[in-house]
Amino acid sequence: MQLDLPFLTSSGVEADEASAVEFVRVRRARRYILRVRPDGTLRVTIPRGGSRSQALAFLGRHLDWVTRERSRVARERAPVTWTHGSSILVGGEPNLLRIERVNGRLLANYADRTTVVQSTGDVRVEIERDLRALAAERLVPRLREFAAQHGLDVGRVTIRSQRSRWGSCSRSGAIALNFRLVQMPQMISDYVLIHELMHLKQQNHGPRFWALVERACPDYRDAEAWLRVSGRAFF
Repeated sequence: MQLDLPFLTSSGVEADEASAVEFVRVRRARRYILRVRPDGTLRVTIPRGGSRSQALAFLGRHLDWVTRERSRVARERAPVTWTHGSSILVGGEPNLLRIERVNGRLLANYADRTTVVQSTGDVRVEIERDLRALAAERLVPRLREFAAQHGLDVGRVTIRSQRSRWGSCSRSGAIALNFRLVQMPQMISDYVLIHELMHLKQQNHGPRFWALVERACPDYRDAEAWLRVSGRAFF
């Protein structure tokens, strides 16, 4: 079957940010599920007993939907400017952004943060840089706290600006966290930290992994649902 998606092949596709499509086998799934991520890439869930060829056929039948959904996602991801008077989430709470000139410098204030900016126009780049610093201050100690509780050794921890992931854990034990987690309610960011930590025990997303997650975070399904719906607004 010929698909009008040049990136689709019959060979395996690595599940990383550079992939245009990710096939994920979930034994608990009862049907094929197709999702368009915020960056426009695709995730296809393969249920127990399913196959990659059937997943490709499923995708082929829903190409019109993929086009419409990508357009919707692109509209939602239109650049949002942050200027004086904008509302910025920190820890799930909205905070008013104020920009004022003090001693010849322009200062942006939000929550309990103050950072130097270059203009009174769009200051999103400067604020996001400050949010990355805040994420390092809050998320990394929190991650190591959870690691100690679960008897885990964490290697290098980095704060990144990923476009389609909230976090990642390498086989070497290095963990990367999306700085936008610091903007979310703590119960959501805590779940993501625990999720990545459980990958130190189980690298895949099989039943054993989800059993570990559920023991460490019984309400993880609520957090996953929140990320799927409300998480889109952070990009």
